[in-house]
Amino acid sequence: MPHIIASLALLFCLVSSLSPLSAVAAPAPDSPRLTPIVRTVQAVAPAVVNITSTRIIEGQRLSALEQFFGRGLDGFPAVGPRQQKRVSLGSGVIVDGTRGLVLTNAHVISGSTEVMVHLQDGRSFEAEVKGAEPDFDIAVLAIRGAHDLPSVALGDSSDILPGETVIAIGNPFGFNHTVTTGVISALDRTIRSAGGVFTDLIQTDAAINPGNSGGPLLNMEGALIGINTAVDARAEGIGFAIPVNKARRVMTDLMETGRVAPLWLGIFGEDVDSRMAAALGLREARGLLVGTVFRESPAAGAGIMPGDIIETINGSPLRDRRDYVNLLRNQTQDANLRLNIRRDDKILTLDIRPAPFDDATAKKLLEERWGLAVEPARQGMRIRKVQRNGPASFLRVGDIITAVGGTRINNMDDLLQTFRSERLAGQILLQIVRNGRGYYARLVL
Repeated sequence: MPHIIASLALLFCLVSSLSPLSAVAAPAPDSPRLTPIVRTVQAVAPAVVNITSTRIIEGQRLSALEQFFGRGLDGFPAVGPRQQKRVSLGSGVIVDGTRGLVLTNAHVISGSTEVMVHLQDGRSFEAEVKGAEPDFDIAVLAIRGAHDLPSVALGDSSDILPGETVIAIGNPFGFNHTVTTGVISALDRTIRSAGGVFTDLIQTDAAINPGNSGGPLLNMEGALIGINTAVDARAEGIGFAIPVNKARRVMTDLMETGRVAPLWLGIFGEDVDSRMAAALGLREARGLLVGTVFRESPAAGAGIMPGDIIETINGSPLRDRRDYVNLLRNQTQDANLRLNIRRDDKILTLDIRPAPFDDATAKKLLEERWGLAVEPARQGMRIRKVQRNGPASFLRVGDIITAVGGTRINNMDDLLQTFRSERLAGQILLQIVRNGRGYYARLVL
């Protein structure tokens, strides 16, 4: 042991005699080492943050013997914690240094009970979630107790050029402030996942790995043009970012109203089935067959007619009515949509801008389509009126709706949000409580 201590002491002396890293001379201002990429990173990196989010996982308690020998030993008292903490890592970028606002992905902070933001200079702060929208995978955080922070300038994602050089900064696998570069590979990409449909994405070959989520995608002027959000696990060099123009609009809505305004075109429709496809001479049974066009709606203004088949939205093939709803959920009010419509044997291209699907409109359509009216109850929504010949005619006044499908219904907002998602469904499964007993009821629409 003494000789080990002596060796360590000698090593310490040798290291101490070396010049510290911070004392190494910086390159001259005109050094070729200071490329545009280096200058951009030096300017923006202080505004990139590492995010750690903590959430509580409900676990099953194990008996003392089960902790050693595994599950399956009955008759022994359970011990150990019922809850466990799980910490996940992600990235973010400060977009307003005065107010300490951070843009990141919604999935980075999903279900968290505590969010911490770590700056490049070593400081750490608690953060408050000001709003999150899973349909866009965008969240806004406010750093507590910090002001006059470095921030990044918001760019314009409408003039991005395929092939231009971009920079991604993030914390992949916990390696803080990792810089990768690449080019814009393509624009207006659509990807589908278990979480929904995401449209208008920027595709880049800049390396994006787990932990990069929520970090910035920058152009060579140091402006934020996207929020890195996903990587295709099947291949290398295929990553995606949310355009900053969409992220900016989502952030504004979240800060002003707490949510992004739901949208609609003003139509009801149904899937194109195999028999219909055969009758129309289509190679595939896909698309949305328009059944109803509401007056004074965006669809009516654009010239959509009953019997039209919507085949694509902004170039993304439309598979069915659920795909149609999911694509609209990922649009903002300022979106310009281009629809390819099949009318008889012709293909038409129509431009349309969606309108807000406000609560009053949603409530009116719910009562018409589902054939019932509701009022608040202690747990759920109580049915106060049922259409005599409507799809819900077998229900009774006083029944309480506690869930639609797998979605819990606590109030009118829950019910209207669910209706917006399920408005084109052919059937709806309700969980009903009647006289204290629960059962399922299926509405065929």
